[in-house]
Amino acid sequence: MTKKILLVGESWVSSATHYKGFDQFGSVTFHLGAEPLVKVLEGSEFELTYMPAHEAVEKFPFEMAGLDAYDVIILSDIGANSLLLPPAVWLHSKTVPNRLKLIKAWVEKGGNLLMVGGYFSFQGIDGKARWRRTAVEDVLPVTCLPYDDRVEIPEGSTADVIKPDHPTVAGLSGEWPLLLGVNEVEVREGAEVIVRLPKDQGSHPLLVTGMFGKGRTVAWTSDIGPHWLSPAFCEWEGYGKLWKNILGWMTQAR
Repeated sequence: MTKKILLVGESWVSSATHYKGFDQFGSVTFHLGAEPLVKVLEGSEFELTYMPAHEAVEKFPFEMAGLDAYDVIILSDIGANSLLLPPAVWLHSKTVPNRLKLIKAWVEKGGNLLMVGGYFSFQGIDGKARWRRTAVEDVLPVTCLPYDDRVEIPEGSTADVIKPDHPTVAGLSGEWPLLLGVNEVEVREGAEVIVRLPKDQGSHPLLVTGMFGKGRTVAWTSDIGPHWLSPAFCEWEGYGKLWKNILGWMTQAR
């Protein structure tokens, strides 16, 4: 049976100015960050819809029926403002449904939410992701810090699987490839930490599962691809298995 997954975020635009003696010119580059995940889910039971961050501002559903089309919603490297401030609000001062509260209601009645780490996940760089004290944070198995929550690990860190029998990590034996950073979070009472960083790297949670109402929720505090995940991690045969395990656990009959 096909499971429908909506991935929201994981895109950005970079602007650069180039100086050559007296002259200068500008360039703009568009980036997609979830290609590793897109690749490993191709041909699987998980049908992925990829909604880049700039499209989500207006295209992310404003009504419950739009969310009900999906089995899992993944929020990855997209800040709360992108869903709170569509043009109707930001430019025209109109009222619209609060999509963060809509997500909460959707999970409570059986939807499944996964937040993936990044510079605009959880609280994010300079605290600008702004998921703390929102309706979305209410459903996550973790809470956000009130400030910049990045833990940069330039020397690299492996993963410490503390619940190897959990379905999300089934079949992932041996040492995991290096990752280069996570968002620091606090685990809610009743949530399960499946994977964390080693003690010498702070024992920060990496994979946490939980429930909210009738829905399942997951926090993966590192990236979906580079730069926090090394190329070796994305090319690891366990990369695809990990994500399929997570999505499988979230969508299993209950």
